Amino acid sequence: MQQSGVPGSRGCALCPLLGVLFFQGVYVVFTLEIKVDAHVRGYVGENIKLRCTFKSSSSITDKLTIDWTYRPPSSSRTESIFHYQSFQYPTTAGTFRDRISWVGDVYKGDASISISNPTMKDNGTFSCAVKNPPDVHHNIPATELTVTERGFGTMLSSVALLSILVFIPSTVVVILLLMRMGRKSAGLKKRSKSGYKKSSIEVSDDTDQEGGDCMAKLCVRCAECVDSDYEETY
Repeated sequence: MQQSGVPGSRGCALCPLLGVLFFQGVYVVFTLEIKVDAHVRGYVGENIKLRCTFKSSSSITDKLTIDWTYRPPSSSRTESIFHYQSFQYPTTAGTFRDRISWVGDVYKGDASISISNPTMKDNGTFSCAVKNPPDVHHNIPATELTVTERGFGTMLSSVALLSILVFIPSTVVVILLLMRMGRKSAGLKKRSKSGYKKSSIEVSDDTDQEGGDCMAKLCVRCAECVDSDYEETY
């Protein structure tokens, strides 16, 4: 424990903000800083990540320990759900049996865990404690977890997003095709009104695009052959 230079006594209002704890008549400076999300919202059946990060003034060693505890709503009873010291030790009993996974990295200051298949019975307070000797004094942050069913509004927003990503591009393509067909139809009408007569090549192109009348194609090809033979005799 270290004696800080903060004057005053037990009534020091700024001590928690300065990372100082008054303990047995002595001001103790925190050598570990831990941060968590104060409130986390999750949905039934969807994995939930409880984030916990820490900063230590000492190098990470195999003596570092991480402990996660859980306290149900309106209860003072706490339950150990995860322990880490070189290896992961998720709880093998109780409410969270086989549902806690380690997703952190101690060398990056990450002590996060994940809860699989959450239910509304998992609502409550989760606390993350880290010790990295000789750094053992730290704040004790807590996360309030609220698990709910996904509502109709959330599902509707997902459907709307899918519509934007899939149907709108398709609609744009259809509109462009209709505009192109409209311009082509207007051009054909204009030609027919002005008495324009198509060549054999244009007739062939139109018959190919309009669907393919086999007999019409054959007639056009025969006409082209006759014209070519006639030109060669002269």
